Amino acid sequence: MSTARRPRVRLGAVLANTAVAVGCVLFLGGFVLAAILYQPYEVPTDSMAPTVSAGDRVLAHRIGGDEVHRGDVVVFRDETWGDVPMLKRAVALGGDTVACCDDRGRLSVNGIPVDEPYLPDGQAAAPYSFSAEVPEGELFLLGDDRLNSIDSLTRLLGEETTGTVPAEAVSARVEAVVWPPERIGTIPGAGAFDDLPGSTSPDGPLRPILLATAVGAALILAGAVYGPVSRGLRRRRAAR
Repeated sequence: MSTARRPRVRLGAVLANTAVAVGCVLFLGGFVLAAILYQPYEVPTDSMAPTVSAGDRVLAHRIGGDEVHRGDVVVFRDETWGDVPMLKRAVALGGDTVACCDDRGRLSVNGIPVDEPYLPDGQAAAPYSFSAEVPEGELFLLGDDRLNSIDSLTRLLGEETTGTVPAEAVSARVEAVVWPPERIGTIPGAGAFDDLPGSTSPDGPLRPILLATAVGAALILAGAVYGPVSRGLRRRRAAR
C-alpha cells in the first residue's frame, strides 16, 4: 500500500516545488519590472484635483516626451516652473492650436471641442478666454482644477511666453494612485481627446505586472501549504 502511494507523493512534491519556483519568478520579476518601469511620486498640490490630490502617492510609467498623448497626466521638471517634479495634464501637443471657451465652456483643440469629465463639477475648461499655438516639440499643460493651478494658461497670460513646456522635460506618465488606501486605483483614460488623431495612450504594463505578481504570490502560497496539507491527509488515512 505504501509503495503505491510514493509516486503520488513524489509527484505532488515536484508540482509543489515547481509552483513555488514559478511563483518566485513571477513575484520577484513583477517587483523588478515595476522598479525599472515605474517611479513613485508624491503629489505636491491640489492643482490636479479631483483626479489626484495633494499628498497622494502615485505610480508613473517612465516615458520620453515623444510618447506623450493628449490627455495624459505627466510628470515633468522644468527650471522655469521651479526645479521640482510637477504633475499636469497635457491638453495639446506641438503643432496644435488650443483655445477656450465655446458656448458650453469647453476647451477646443484644432477646432474640435473637448468634453473633460475629470474637471471639478461645474467648472469651465478655463477661467479666461484664450487661444494659443503650441510650438513643435512643446506641450500645453493644464491642471484639472483650472481655478487653482499654475500652468501653461497662467504663464501664457502673465508673461511674454507661449506658456508651454518642452516635451523633453517629461519623465513619466501617471497611471495609478497607490496611497492613501481609499484612493487606490488606476487613473482613468482621457477619452475626451479620442476624436483627435493620436490622442489615446496605449495601456501601460502596470496591470500585467500586478497580475503576474498576484499569480506568483498565489503559486508560492499553494506550494508552501502543499506539504502540511499532504501530511495531514496521510495521517488521517493512517488513523482510520
